[in-house]
Amino acid sequence: MGTFSFKLENDKIQTLKETFKEYITPNKNEYIDTFIQKEDLTISIYKTNKVVFQGNDAFFYAQAYIDVKKNRQAGSDEVGTGDVFGPVVVCASIVEESDYPFIEANHITDSKALDDDFIMKIGPELTKRFKHSLLILDNSRYNEVHKTNNLNMIKAKMHNKAYINLEAKGYKIPSEAYVDQFCDISTYYEYLSEEKEIYRNLIFETKAESKYPAVAVSSMISRYAFLTYMDKLEKQYNFKFHKGASELVDNDIKMFINKYGKEKLNNVAKLHFKNFEPYNI
Repeated sequence: MGTFSFKLENDKIQTLKETFKEYITPNKNEYIDTFIQKEDLTISIYKTNKVVFQGNDAFFYAQAYIDVKKNRQAGSDEVGTGDVFGPVVVCASIVEESDYPFIEANHITDSKALDDDFIMKIGPELTKRFKHSLLILDNSRYNEVHKTNNLNMIKAKMHNKAYINLEAKGYKIPSEAYVDQFCDISTYYEYLSEEKEIYRNLIFETKAESKYPAVAVSSMISRYAFLTYMDKLEKQYNFKFHKGASELVDNDIKMFINKYGKEKLNNVAKLHFKNFEPYNI
């Protein structure tokens, strides 16, 4: 299930309406001008010219209307921050102008909008094709660092390090380098005030993974690394870890403690999550 939201000029909205005219459906939302519904896709056209594509086929249809600059760019994104189990992964990548046919042909977008099976299939190719820097913060180290650094501070330091590592590899970072924004820009740099090196030529934008291919590439490589790490963790402990922080995860915690004890949780989970409150951890 994918969701893509952006504004369109009037001429593109008219083209959109004409293209899907046979699927226009009545709606009672006073803010929506036109609602389109077909199998595996809904399109909401708001009176403000905001358009929202949703469904399994959302990216396939939305990409024709997304105005993406096909220029050399860099981008970074993180994965795993909302998961009780598993590491935090950050990746910074560079997209060259020659990469765009590959990006368009392979539906490169925010990893949250893509199936994990697809991520695992295309992940090895992405890591070979794109210049990138990948950081994986495992759980034991994360729990230690979190004692003195909040989650956003950890993310800021990892994004910064990812860009520094790109330069250390000898790659020239493009002038357009995007971060999927997770805090105020001033706060981001405050978090880095004691770092030895700070990469400053960054552009911060929310939902950047659906706007800039370099951020999308980083999102997908990060997700691939996260899934690969989790697969190894499951084999190591002979245990199926659910993702996220749901009731399924609560059950996992109980089962894991019964099998390995509380002390082993430090190796597989982020212990500051509220899911652990019943256990006084």
